[in-house]
Amino acid sequence: MPPISSPDGSQSRARPANSSADGPAASPGGPPRPRSEAEPSDPSVAEQATRDLAAQFEDEKPGRVLSGPAGLLLTVAALVVGALALWQVFRPLSQGSKYYLIIFLAGVLPLVFLAYPSDLRLPARLRARRPRADRAEATGSDSDGRVPAPASTRPTVTDWALSALAVAACLYPVLPIRIGSGGGGYNAFLDRQGLLAATDLVLGTLLLLLLLEACRRATGWILPAVCLLFLGYGYYGGLLPQSWPVAHAGLDFSQLVDAFYNSDSGFYGTPLDVAASYIVLFTIYGAVLELSGAGRFFVELSAAAFRRSRTAAGRTAVASGFLLGTVSGSGAATTVSIGAVTWPLLRRAGYPPERAGGMLAAAGVGAILSPPTLGAAAFIIAEYLGVSYLQVLGWATVPTVLYYLGILLAVEIDARRSGVRPVVIDVGSPWRLLARFGYHFASLIAIIVFLAIGVSATRAVVFAIVLAVVLSYLDRAHRLTPGRLVTALVTGVRGVLAVTAVCAAAGIITATTTKTGLGPQAAALLIGGAQAATSDPTLVLVLTALLAAVALSLLGLAVPVTASFVIGWVIVGPALLDLGVTAPAAAMFVFYFAVLSEVSPPTALAAVAAAAVTGGRLVPTMWQTLRYALPAYLTPIAFVITPAGLGLLGIGGVQRIAFAAGVTALSVAVLAVAAGGWLPGVGPAGVPERVLGALAGVTLLWLEPVPVTLGAALAAIAAAGVIVRRRSAGRPSSNPVEEKL
Repeated sequence: MPPISSPDGSQSRARPANSSADGPAASPGGPPRPRSEAEPSDPSVAEQATRDLAAQFEDEKPGRVLSGPAGLLLTVAALVVGALALWQVFRPLSQGSKYYLIIFLAGVLPLVFLAYPSDLRLPARLRARRPRADRAEATGSDSDGRVPAPASTRPTVTDWALSALAVAACLYPVLPIRIGSGGGGYNAFLDRQGLLAATDLVLGTLLLLLLLEACRRATGWILPAVCLLFLGYGYYGGLLPQSWPVAHAGLDFSQLVDAFYNSDSGFYGTPLDVAASYIVLFTIYGAVLELSGAGRFFVELSAAAFRRSRTAAGRTAVASGFLLGTVSGSGAATTVSIGAVTWPLLRRAGYPPERAGGMLAAAGVGAILSPPTLGAAAFIIAEYLGVSYLQVLGWATVPTVLYYLGILLAVEIDARRSGVRPVVIDVGSPWRLLARFGYHFASLIAIIVFLAIGVSATRAVVFAIVLAVVLSYLDRAHRLTPGRLVTALVTGVRGVLAVTAVCAAAGIITATTTKTGLGPQAAALLIGGAQAATSDPTLVLVLTALLAAVALSLLGLAVPVTASFVIGWVIVGPALLDLGVTAPAAAMFVFYFAVLSEVSPPTALAAVAAAAVTGGRLVPTMWQTLRYALPAYLTPIAFVITPAGLGLLGIGGVQRIAFAAGVTALSVAVLAVAAGGWLPGVGPAGVPERVLGALAGVTLLWLEPVPVTLGAALAAIAAAGVIVRRRSAGRPSSNPVEEKL
């Protein structure tokens, strides 16, 4: 990667050890890698290389970069879909929202088959007969044995055929022509709800299969398998012994297809509505900000703010993750973006690749938690609970601050425990950067202001897009000319392809759950498991919350965050609600554990992205990520086990909010010390002090007077033990070397 250019044109003399074109870097201290001719040689190319690498980690599987006729078709289709999404905000289609969802899915689903390769392995006998280029796509290697980027592949005949079938299956409900006993237009299709014609059944089944294949291409096998599991439960559940809690009367296949294809809880339910109405607009907004130079400004501002501190490199990574997270909403992509710039600083400071990767991944995942652009599941929360998006942002604010507080404390502890070298980052004054490029914050603030005065979230983000485009002309290098606007629109729509497939497929889960009554039955099982251990109502709630946390963490290992939240809400949500937990607390509990699955081994996608940037070993990077984010795993428990926990969501008045935030911040700090083994300003903590600290941190999360007092006492005892240990051991000499970048 070339020298890093700050927004004002200055350059720092740091260069990452790797670029997206050349793969992972050599290990720190190794021989420098010679620049190849293909390596980017100017900042604009470097930014594009970073975006390309980030795109490979947006979802479970990377997509293609299309060119030629396929690329032109994707560009045109994406422009049409983006224009329709923007038009729908101010001039909704007269036929209603479901009609719009049908058109939106018809525009997006075919593009999934063009943008994502099938990655199916053919038998060697058949593979040998295929053309050389197709064999490279199927095997993942070229004639020289190297592994090319998945982006270099072209759509196959099968991909084009599936795209055509997707168009037909999606548009069938609105086609004004008779097809056998079906068809006849949108109103006729709705009139057949509950009594599908044969053509309806065939096309509905076809769309079901296409959505499963689209999810497999974009996210892997697990989510389609989960959908098939729910489908099998809906079809065969009537054969279960009726004495079983999860048994139901049974549904035939036509009833299931009707629920998926011609109801408001299936393919065209709330998840797809959120993707088509909110997520696509926010991804376009994120692309506009990125192309206007906001992303690089946020990173450079973070570096400038901490340029002379002892832990400048680590603080820069954490602050960059928070600032980029306000516009990204993608954990893995944010990880790559901040890693491309801050990894050279971390390496010079003495961080091993695995530890640096863990820090980058933990900071990047916070993007899904950071207002005002939360992850897709946050919009689903607003729709499910019937509240404004501004309320969801309010619920997320304090937990987000606590999340980054935990990471920042872990960074400070690591710097002192590991003898990290101070790094002076020569990027100029932060005030100068703010004066010149602080306008990038304007559109973010505008979203909050518009929401506060009652403007809908969709209109607020469109107004923010317009403002960001206008302000981009203050920077000649990043002006959003018509050509760059087209790029932003296409990039934004492409960013929602996989999410749309996941949201539509989530209709299989929600419709099956609604039809069979699985939600209340699963909730009864979960509560029954807790009641088998104790009869105390408070302990039942605690055990149910712990069981739910484990279940959500395991579920998140297998499916994307959005699908994990949908499944968790229909299964775990009713259990928490039945025990008296308020709807906001239950929803945010499910949301946070769905998000934290991105840092949980062995499928931590953000850690995979970080390892690709730093060149570190994958599994150790995952464990380092888990260590940095560990305090955040326990914080959501406080949402649900006591009424005072609502203060963490900004509910209940100033006194409750201040009490909950202050005590939980202390809990996060104590847990960070216990995990890191170092008390800042004092010295190393031994095993007894760390155990006491862990107990204190967990006890403090029970936001009641007696547990808080006990937790504070345990924390004080642990701190006193560290002080005594420090005095008995003496002060070790430390003479770190200051290095300037």
